[in-house]
Amino acid sequence: MTGMNLKTEAVRQELDDVTLAQRVQAGSAGAFELLMRRYNQRLYRLARSMLRDAADAEDAVQDAYLAAYQAMGTFRGEASLATWLSRVVVNQCLARMRRQARRDNIIPMVSMGGPDEQEAPVMPADEKDTPDRALLRAELRAVLERKLDELPESFRTVFVLRSVEELSVEETAQTLNLPEATVRSRHFRARSMLRESLAQDIDIAERDVFSFDGERCDRIVASVLGKVAAKP
Repeated sequence: MTGMNLKTEAVRQELDDVTLAQRVQAGSAGAFELLMRRYNQRLYRLARSMLRDAADAEDAVQDAYLAAYQAMGTFRGEASLATWLSRVVVNQCLARMRRQARRDNIIPMVSMGGPDEQEAPVMPADEKDTPDRALLRAELRAVLERKLDELPESFRTVFVLRSVEELSVEETAQTLNLPEATVRSRHFRARSMLRESLAQDIDIAERDVFSFDGERCDRIVASVLGKVAAKP
C-alpha cells in the first residue's frame, strides 16, 4: 500500500496507536508521515511553549521525531502515542534548555510548587467570527502569545496543553510527569496571571495560540523524512 493510500485509509478509519507505531517500525514512510501530520500541531505547540522561539520549536520537534523513529519499537501502548511522543518532545526541549543554560552560565530556577487550587472552568467556544471579530481575534492572539512568553516555563507549558490543546488534567500530568494537583494549580495560576493583563478577552484568543499552518507542517514532515531517508 502506498503512503498516500495509507494516509487516505487512515483518515477514513483511524489507525489505533499500536498499529500505527508497528507500521512505522516496519519502515512504512506513509505511516510515519501520517503520524507526523496527526501530531504535528500538538507537539509544535508544546515545544513552542517551552522554548519561546518558533524556529527552535521546529528543530526540537524534528529531533524528537527522529528519536521517536529510532525508539518506536519500545512503544507498547501503555500510554497514548500522543503522550509518548509529547514526552520525547519535552525531553528534547529540556536538553536544549540545559545546553542554552550552560552556554549562558545560567541555571533557570522556577518555583514549581504551590497549593492545590480549584481549577477555573473551561469557557465555551466563541461564536462564529465576523470579519471584525476575526481581526480582533488575530490581534488578541498575538498579544496572548507575547504574554504567554512572559510566564515561567512551568506555568506556560501547562497552560498550552490544558487550554490550547485541551488535554485533560490526567493527560497533561502524564505528559509532563507531574502530579494532577500540580497541573491544576499551575493551570489556575497561569490563567490568573494572564487575566490580569487580558481580562475577559483571553477566552477569545486562547484556542488559536501558536498557529500551525500547512507550510510549517509540510516543512517539518519533509525535513524529517529526508533525514530518515539519508540514514544507511
